Amino acid sequence: MKKLMVAGMAALAAVPLMAGLYGDTPDDKHAWAVHDTNRPNPAKVEPGANPGDAPSDAIVLFDGTEKSFKDNWGDSNGNPTRWKFVNGTMESARGAGNICSKRQFGDCQLHVEWQAPVKVEGFGQGRGNSGVFVLGGMYEVQVLDSFETNPADMKNPNYADGQAGAVYGQNPPLVNPTRRPGEWQSYDIVFHQPVFEDGKCVHPGSLTVFLNGVLVQDHWEIEGPTWHCRRTRQERPGSTRGSIQFQDHGNPVHFRNVWVRELPSRYANTTHGTFLASEKDVAALRGETAAKLFAKVDRSKLDSSKTVQALLEVVSYSKDEKYLSALKSSCGAYKARIEKMDDAELERNKNGVNDVWRALDVLIRNKVLEKDAPFCKFIRGVREKKGWK
Repeated sequence: MKKLMVAGMAALAAVPLMAGLYGDTPDDKHAWAVHDTNRPNPAKVEPGANPGDAPSDAIVLFDGTEKSFKDNWGDSNGNPTRWKFVNGTMESARGAGNICSKRQFGDCQLHVEWQAPVKVEGFGQGRGNSGVFVLGGMYEVQVLDSFETNPADMKNPNYADGQAGAVYGQNPPLVNPTRRPGEWQSYDIVFHQPVFEDGKCVHPGSLTVFLNGVLVQDHWEIEGPTWHCRRTRQERPGSTRGSIQFQDHGNPVHFRNVWVRELPSRYANTTHGTFLASEKDVAALRGETAAKLFAKVDRSKLDSSKTVQALLEVVSYSKDEKYLSALKSSCGAYKARIEKMDDAELERNKNGVNDVWRALDVLIRNKVLEKDAPFCKFIRGVREKKGWK
C-alpha cells in the first residue's frame, strides 16, 4: 500500500501545471487570471521553531536584550525612554509616558507578550493596566489584569469594553481567556488601517486579535481613534504609518518578545490605485505581464495553434494595438492553414483546434472577445462540423 501511495504521489508531482488561458481573465480589479501561472508565487518564510517565535520575515523590536531595548524604543519625542529594562523584559515606569518603537508601521501583524504584576493591587482599570497601540497611538488593544472579571463573582469589576482583549472603548473581547496575574499572556494582532479616498473614508480599518491563542476580536471594523469616554469616527485621513506603543498607566506591566510583520495594503491588486503604497497598480501589472508573454511568442510560426493561444493570452492582459495586430495576423494565418487541410489532416490537428477554442471560450466568457467575431465563428464551425466536444 505504501509503495502504491508513493508511486501515486510521484505520478501526481510529474503532472505539469496548466498554463495559458485557463481561468477567468484579468480585469480592472484583478491583475491576474484565476489560477494564473504568471502570477508571482508568495515568498518562502520560515516559521519560528516554537509558538510565538518570530518567523524569518519578521522585524524583531524586542528580543530580551538590552541592546534591542535601547536601539528600538524611545519616548514619544524620540528621546530615550524612562521605562526599565528588567530581567530581559521592558517594564513600564510610573510617569514615564508611553514607550514607542522608533520604526513606524502601517498595516501589520504584531506579536507581543505581556505580564500583569504578580502582586495584585487595585481593581478594574487600576489593576495591571497598560495598552498596545498601533499607528502612533491611534488605536488601542487593552492590556489589563482581567483574570477575575467574570459574570459569576465579579471579584474584579470592570466595564466590558475596557477589559484585556478589548478594542478600548469600542468592542469587548468575544471571550475572556486571560491567565492569572504574573503569568505571561500573548497578543497576536492583525491591523489594517483606514483607507481614505478624496478625503472620504472608504474603509474604516480593522483589528483582529488573538489573546493567548483565542480569537477575541474578529476583524473588528474600527469606529475611529480609541478614546476614554468618547465615541469617535474615521473623519479625515492622517498618517499612514506610526509607531507601536505600549502604555504607561501607572502599573508595572512587563513586555517581551515583540515582533512585527509588515503587511501589504488590503487594496493592493484592486482599483484603489492611490492607496497601494509601494504596490504597482493593476493596469501596470497587467501591462508588464503582457509584455513578458509577448516577448516569448514565436512569431515565426504565425499559423501555429500554439502561437494563436499565446497571443490570445497576451490580449487577455492588454489590448495594446501591437498585440491586437499580431493576434489578427496569427488568426488569419491559422484559419488559412485549417481551410487547406483535408479531413485526415484536420483530424490529426484536432487537439490544437480544441485548445484554441478553449482559449477563445475563456475570452468570450469574460467579454474580452465577442462570441460572433469572425475567427470565433470559424473555429466554432469547424468543431461543430467535425462533431468535436
